[in-house]
Amino acid sequence: MNIQKYMAFVKAVEFGSFTKAAQSLDYTQSGISRMINDLEKEWGVFLFERGRAGINLTSDGLKLLPQLKRICNEHEILMKQIEDLHDMEAGMIRIGTFSSVASHWLPNIIKMFKTDYLKIDFELLLGDYSEIESWILNGRVDFGFVRLPSKAELETIFLELDRLLVVIPESHPLANCKKFPINGLLTSPFMLLEKGAKAEISEIFERHQISPQVNFTTWDDYAIMSMVENGLGISILPELILQRIPHKIIAKELEVPAFRHIGIAMREQKSLSLASKKFLEYLSYRNRE
Repeated sequence: MNIQKYMAFVKAVEFGSFTKAAQSLDYTQSGISRMINDLEKEWGVFLFERGRAGINLTSDGLKLLPQLKRICNEHEILMKQIEDLHDMEAGMIRIGTFSSVASHWLPNIIKMFKTDYLKIDFELLLGDYSEIESWILNGRVDFGFVRLPSKAELETIFLELDRLLVVIPESHPLANCKKFPINGLLTSPFMLLEKGAKAEISEIFERHQISPQVNFTTWDDYAIMSMVENGLGISILPELILQRIPHKIIAKELEVPAFRHIGIAMREQKSLSLASKKFLEYLSYRNRE
């Protein structure tokens, strides 16, 4: 490797001797001499004047010395950073996520992870299901939380089922019903939550062959909750986002229960960074207070 030859050159200058440079780098004297000769042949310049009194830098060698020192120093820094990554003393984990996971799972997972690996940093990208899958495939994030099933080329880990609940204002006529009837979705304006191409709520409509009066469409869960609270209509939202909400709304299970499957997706688990692999071990903390 050229870096070894550069180090041989720098050490030879430092000690003024091929023999001492060899001892420092744990090479033979002939090995150091051969690496210096390789550099001289490759670059077409003489780096040292050899004589009975030892070695001395040529003018060309003196000109190249500062840059070669910088390269060796940067290599040393690089090796230290790699060592830190293996020791979990540095690193960045990039996660694609949607709002309910970002609000209710990730804070505690990251908190627990940080108690063991304080120096690992995080970058969270908030998007819809399709965006998150694209970010994973193009390498923008290391992994992401997605709705399953995901794209076939992604490796996935199932986490849990998340119920889909009807949300209604407190003044709604069906506020006291035990389970919300499917046909009840047709009696009020509907606020549709769509997170990209994979729309679990639209699938409910298709499954039961109904067409609610959709007055508003967004991927922002909290905007829908605010509009429902203000009596502008009803909606269906994942149970996960309905934890600890400040809005005065009522959540009801459908008479035919519906769920979304939440999981983690990545290109290849074996190709994840050590920090990301460790993070996956902390996913069980998502439901702990």
